[in-house]
Amino acid sequence: MTHSHSHHHPHGPASLSRRSFLNRALLASGAAAVAVMTASCSTSSSSTSTSSSAAPAGGPPSGGPGGGGAPGGGSVVSYADFKGLTTDGTVVPDLYAVHSTGVSTAAVVKAGTAFVATLTEAQKKETLYDVEADQWLDWSNVHNFTRNGLQLMDMSTAQQRAGLELLAAALSAKGLETSNNIRKMNHVAGRLLDQLDQFDEGRYFFTVMGTPSAEEPWGFQFQGHHLVINYFVLGDQVVMTPTFMGSEPRTGYYDDGTEIDLFADELAAGVAMINALDADQQKQAITSATKEGTASQAEAGKDNVEVPYAGIQATDLTAAQQTQLMDLAALFIGTMDDGHAAVKMAEIKDHLDDTYFAWAGPTTEDAAYYLRIQSPVIYIEFDCESGGPASGAVDAATDPANATKTGVATGGQGGGGGGGGSSRNHIHSVVRTPNGNDYGFDLLKDHLATHPH
Repeated sequence: MTHSHSHHHPHGPASLSRRSFLNRALLASGAAAVAVMTASCSTSSSSTSTSSSAAPAGGPPSGGPGGGGAPGGGSVVSYADFKGLTTDGTVVPDLYAVHSTGVSTAAVVKAGTAFVATLTEAQKKETLYDVEADQWLDWSNVHNFTRNGLQLMDMSTAQQRAGLELLAAALSAKGLETSNNIRKMNHVAGRLLDQLDQFDEGRYFFTVMGTPSAEEPWGFQFQGHHLVINYFVLGDQVVMTPTFMGSEPRTGYYDDGTEIDLFADELAAGVAMINALDADQQKQAITSATKEGTASQAEAGKDNVEVPYAGIQATDLTAAQQTQLMDLAALFIGTMDDGHAAVKMAEIKDHLDDTYFAWAGPTTEDAAYYLRIQSPVIYIEFDCESGGPASGAVDAATDPANATKTGVATGGQGGGGGGGGSSRNHIHSVVRTPNGNDYGFDLLKDHLATHPH
């Protein structure tokens, strides 16, 4: 294992955890902010979990203004206090094991090694962490979150190339395109709002946990507004959760006039899934006929959240509907490299009988809705949010004449939905590995038990 990050960084894991806790507290709103800040005053530097019971899938917003990117009601935990998402606070045992998948990780190990080699000594102190560092849990979707590591826009051209090659090795072609387009749409929002100091495609940070290796555990984190990727590697096993992907605006024109249309496949597949169910099945699946604000349960600060199963169980679906549900899940799992996505999908199918599909909102073709796929080994949620900080740019983004303009959208909610509504123009999606294997935590625990460091 690499040396402890706290030995050479001004913010060791404990102080880093507390700083993040206060950071998120300030981002939360109203009573949630007061509750979190009060808790921070009474906890130790490594704050402990206060598991929150999950609201129904169509429940009230869980965050502050901006579509709930800040974890209202959640609490940041240290790596040592990590438990993972569960249905009731009890971790289901023996779900994960160190084994060979037969799928090579050589490309991502090579790319990780090459990226680290580009860093100066000063950059290494800011970017490299121990494999068990609190930095794993120190992430957020919100645009003005204070992040550690090395920012894309602060890298040399060679470092940017190496960093993006690491992403390319870790992700599928679809995952890389989606990630790049999320960053481009963040730039579009910044350009239209004349706030490129807040929203831009280079405002994303890399950190590396452990040392890239074919045998030893390691991983990396890439995070910024609407894009967070946690990527853990152990031998030929990969865990790419928690992963957060979203956008506001969802569609628009980049500077060169290229039209970007994010999450179109996911939106359509969700509607197709709920409408593949008959009336009785829909009564089981639909937890709320309306969808207001934020329904997401497992965003930043919710590492130990409890989310009871909801919706219809896969055993109540026909074989064709079960296949359709797995195809829907594959759209989200398929952002990771193809070989390891196939490994994960096989794991999900092994637990198909214990898989649940839940829906909140209308079922029309243009519906703004929330869906969730949940089993002992997978948690996927997809949420059409209310208008966030970039909502004033939504309408302007869809006019190609604005591709080279700045400051054309000011104030206003535009097509962002605003208030408590929900809009297809603001998407949040979260993928987690329940029962203790986010960040590859369970695999690392098993590895360390048999390979003392």
